[in-house]
Amino acid sequence: MSHHDDDPYAVHSVIETPGASALEGRVVWDPVHSLWNGAMMAGALIAAPLLFSCSALAVFVLLTGAGLLLGHSLGLHRRLIHGSFACHIFLEHVLVWAGVAVGMSGPFWMIRTHDLRDWAQRQPACHPYLRHGAPMWLDAVWQMHCRLKLESPPRFEIPPRITGDRFYRFLERTWMLQQLPIGVCLFLVGGWSFVVWGVCARVFISVFGHWFVGHLAHTQGPQTWLVEGAGVQAHDVPWAGVPTMGEAWHNNHHAFPGSAKIGLYPGQADWGFVFIRLLERVGLAWDVRTPETLPERLCLRAVGLSPSFARLSGEGGPRSGPDEGAPAFEGSPVSEASPQPGRRTFDTVGWRPASPGGADA
Repeated sequence: MSHHDDDPYAVHSVIETPGASALEGRVVWDPVHSLWNGAMMAGALIAAPLLFSCSALAVFVLLTGAGLLLGHSLGLHRRLIHGSFACHIFLEHVLVWAGVAVGMSGPFWMIRTHDLRDWAQRQPACHPYLRHGAPMWLDAVWQMHCRLKLESPPRFEIPPRITGDRFYRFLERTWMLQQLPIGVCLFLVGGWSFVVWGVCARVFISVFGHWFVGHLAHTQGPQTWLVEGAGVQAHDVPWAGVPTMGEAWHNNHHAFPGSAKIGLYPGQADWGFVFIRLLERVGLAWDVRTPETLPERLCLRAVGLSPSFARLSGEGGPRSGPDEGAPAFEGSPVSEASPQPGRRTFDTVGWRPASPGGADA
């Protein structure tokens, strides 16, 4: 069975072991990532203002946006970690390389870090490091300069399709060096100004923004869904929907982690999913998962419409269960195609039978 065919709600690389605990552990300094992130921050805050130009700023915006869209959102998160769509291995390699070039770490480290947090947040309780439970300044230091050593961690087993890939093993060993070809090209085009803005400032804002949005997405903001039994519930960060390419609709993502579509409601911009649909249209992506195609998740409970959706739809007030009259979210197969008997379809407030007499999924 391929990684893509796995349970869309599973944490794919974590194997639950007897006695594993997400609660007890200690935060220790991570010298590799700390020195790297510190160097990028120094370049961004000290050198970048001295070498500012409008063209360098344009390079920064273009490369940051492209990296977050193609690499971090599509390559690493939606494809490699969650398998929410399928594509040819060459395209996957290109997207994952773009994700590594964002500058956070190698693909194996990214999978382990993501999946440990996902697993921990589904437990009744977890360490403050894993739930962004420390004060904001301390959480920033922890996430960008430290790592957590659990006393009784679960076992990690990244799918062999990924660990056995020679290109991914190469990226894991050389993730910092992937900035060199980018830096050389930028230097040849625009000198040191392009290098500082196109490498240091880009990596710094990507790492810092990843932490900042992640902190907010686990501590405050609107919610539409709750995952029963999970000690940490996610929130949406509406202002960050566009710059994160749709990743900031984190409450939706916790509800449907295997979905390639994260912005589910009108007004929830999801450029990552728009690009996946474009790839699908030209035959470069297939098996694209959305909430309508996923099996029912029994632990999922609708608690209300997000404020942004309530304003746009004219709806309001909390929702505690399925509502046959609720409008389907924009662009969903619920409104584009006839439901198939024997399946459930998804609307803005939960699951409902696809047709009268239709069997439950």
